[in-house]
Amino acid sequence: MPYPAVLKSIARSMPVMGWVVEERDRLRGEVQRLAVQRDTLGQRLADLEQEHEALLRRVVELEADRDYRAKLEREIEHFKDVDVHALPPIFHYWSNTHLRPLFEACGIDDIDGFFAQHLFESARRCDVPARFVSIGSGNCDLEVRVATRLRAMGLQSFTLECLELNPHMLARGREHAAAAGVADLVEFVEGDFNAWRPRGPYSAAMASHSLHHVVNLEGLFDGIKSSLPEGGRFVVSDIIGRNGHQRWPEALEQVQALWREMPERCRYNLLLSRHEPEYVNHDCSTEGFEGVRAQDILPLLVERFDFPVFVAFANVIAPFVDRAFGHHFDPESASDRAFIDRIHAIDEDGFRSGALKPTQMIAVMSPSAVASHRVARGLTPQRSIRPPD
Repeated sequence: MPYPAVLKSIARSMPVMGWVVEERDRLRGEVQRLAVQRDTLGQRLADLEQEHEALLRRVVELEADRDYRAKLEREIEHFKDVDVHALPPIFHYWSNTHLRPLFEACGIDDIDGFFAQHLFESARRCDVPARFVSIGSGNCDLEVRVATRLRAMGLQSFTLECLELNPHMLARGREHAAAAGVADLVEFVEGDFNAWRPRGPYSAAMASHSLHHVVNLEGLFDGIKSSLPEGGRFVVSDIIGRNGHQRWPEALEQVQALWREMPERCRYNLLLSRHEPEYVNHDCSTEGFEGVRAQDILPLLVERFDFPVFVAFANVIAPFVDRAFGHHFDPESASDRAFIDRIHAIDEDGFRSGALKPTQMIAVMSPSAVASHRVARGLTPQRSIRPPD
């Protein structure tokens, strides 16, 4: 009899040995069961780890969304009662003295006429019903004036769509439109331009000092470009400097030097109600969307559009003529005018040499290449881009 068979025979004949064999077999089965359970628990643990990571990502997304919504609320509240166009007299001295010649050389007589003329021409070129959209229209006062001019120019059948996040501003816009008699030509759309989608083709799009509040510039610009037919235009006046309206280092050095020349009375920030012995290079985007991606505006536009008209200007001059400090300067004062003239010259010298880049622009853009371009003093869009450090 073979040896294994002998063992089995002995086992069957010996009760104790039989129990050992049965226990062995039972334990082997238990080990196999536990191994299967281990693998199942291991897979469940891996699944739980993935679920945990997904929950963490969702928490981060919710925190980001909560921060975004908080910024939206602050933005709405901040502009609820603000007259965003209350510029100081010294600004108008500077713009009329130094900017007007640049604008007129490119066919721009005034800002209302600039927008109205290019919207009018776009409507004539495009083979679609005359419909326009204004991105971030604020109080809609510019849009109401543009609509009034378009009608006076002979464009009787058109719609100017005003897209604005802030319901308080839209309410003022409705009042403006009714008072001007153009309520039938202007539509008011409450919406977030970061999530905007075109409602159809537009003869032209316009944006006046709203793009520097946009986070999703890529999505907005792609949407505008896709909505413009051949001959359509994107007409813009906006800020293109460093994010948060900060000065770039090369400009900050100039501002600080000029700051030390100013009388103490001129260093009081009227918007923030505080004295600033040294210029504070404040990041305005930390509490809202002011200048949140300003430095990205021009590079992203250059990637997507051609520029039939482009005028770029201002850098070091900005803090001295804006609402925070500009009211301290009197355009009737020869010394104040000379100070502003000197700062403007610093900017222009810097633009010519390339040491400084402009922080504001007025532009007309085309979704396709055009044959002719009007550019103030040779300062093209490409030359106006300041690469980040």
